[in-house]
Amino acid sequence: MKYFLYATTFFAVLIAASCSKTSFITSQDASVGFSADTLHYDTVFTTTGSVTQSFKIFNLNNQKLRLSEVKLMGGVSSAFKMNVDGSPGTTFSEIELEPNDSIYVFVTVSVNPSAANLPFIVQDSILVNYNGNSHFVQLEAYGQNAHFLRGNRVTADTTWNNDLPYIILDSLSIDENTTLTVNKGCRIYSHANAPFIINGSLHVNGDTSGRVTFAGDRLDPDYKDLPGSWPGLIFNTSSKNNVLDYAVIKNAYQGIVAVGQPNLPYKIELNQCIVQNVFDAGIFCVNSSMKAINCLITNCGANVFIEAGGTYLFDYCTVATYGSYSLSHQTPVLTVSNADFTGTTGYDMQATFRNSIFYGDNGNVDDEIVVQKKDGANYNLIFKNILYKNKSVKVDALITDSFKNQSPEFENIDVSKGVFDFHLKSTSPAVDAAVNGATNIDLDGKIRPAAADIGCYERQ
Repeated sequence: MKYFLYATTFFAVLIAASCSKTSFITSQDASVGFSADTLHYDTVFTTTGSVTQSFKIFNLNNQKLRLSEVKLMGGVSSAFKMNVDGSPGTTFSEIELEPNDSIYVFVTVSVNPSAANLPFIVQDSILVNYNGNSHFVQLEAYGQNAHFLRGNRVTADTTWNNDLPYIILDSLSIDENTTLTVNKGCRIYSHANAPFIINGSLHVNGDTSGRVTFAGDRLDPDYKDLPGSWPGLIFNTSSKNNVLDYAVIKNAYQGIVAVGQPNLPYKIELNQCIVQNVFDAGIFCVNSSMKAINCLITNCGANVFIEAGGTYLFDYCTVATYGSYSLSHQTPVLTVSNADFTGTTGYDMQATFRNSIFYGDNGNVDDEIVVQKKDGANYNLIFKNILYKNKSVKVDALITDSFKNQSPEFENIDVSKGVFDFHLKSTSPAVDAAVNGATNIDLDGKIRPAAADIGCYERQ
């Protein structure tokens, strides 16, 4: 009888131990491992069109684990295809993993690399649900042929030519006392988290036949015109000797940020440049210096914002914003201040705005030029031969030979259709109203006559 009791107890223990290893762990604290959090498909993808990678899901517990769901978030329309432990599909449910076992998830991406309407970065993700937990594995592939630069640092004088687009991932920085030269026709596209940081010098050699474009890397229809799609160009304190000819900077969070070097020579020279559709400031200068000639700065959260003084010349520029569905017009197109952001310290200011248009519509802005003067520093702010919209009677600056609260009569502005043509109609008061300025051409590269027009375009 004792033998029978001992045997029964022994087998019960064995059965209990066996059950503990074969039952499912249901705690949210279950230990699950992933061999990768992101699958990157490198530049080989742009020439082969299809690449397969994989990751493993590990059950790190001494009990069985049930994955309630493994799902390709893009579904059947995704450029990625998923295979879980040998079975293809987009969604898998109730997958059982033995104790201390694992399964493979294979992911293939197939895209026509020459499809110009695709984004440069094709993305999706795989969701894994278990015991009330959610984990995502990110998928990232290159969708077009390009130079892909991830966290790149320019450490020696370098020249980029127009063979393939340049895609900036993570960031790009130019070292101090180093020059990056970008030749005409180049297209530079930055990812959403990839600022273009200049500690040295940037030279852009565009022309009317080949402007140089800086934009976000999402070219698919739903994203290609969205403001704020990449951080922008940041010229740090050590940066100097920057010249941008025929550059287009668009869809950034901040277009151009310039910090430091408040005296001549100018930290940045912009010639025939376009800054447009920028979420925050198109041009943001802090105690810096800039010369902008024949530039179009339009449809930005704050087109030009100058803080803490400096030295500036804007000549033959059109600075205008029309509120739209993607960007409301709530901030003046030009703010000039010789005070720091606290408003307590004044800095020297020498600034001239000449032959330029400062205008906005479809918003709640009465004064498109706002000037903030802090006493205790040298201050010389001049507006000459400008057309501007301002409700205020007085602006703390010298304004001469200018047109106040008159429509510039741009050629065609249709916000609902996204049409913004800032050339002038023949009836515009800006026609033939300029004074001799810093150039004899316009933004299109056309010759300006002796009686030139105000703004970046000369009516032909």
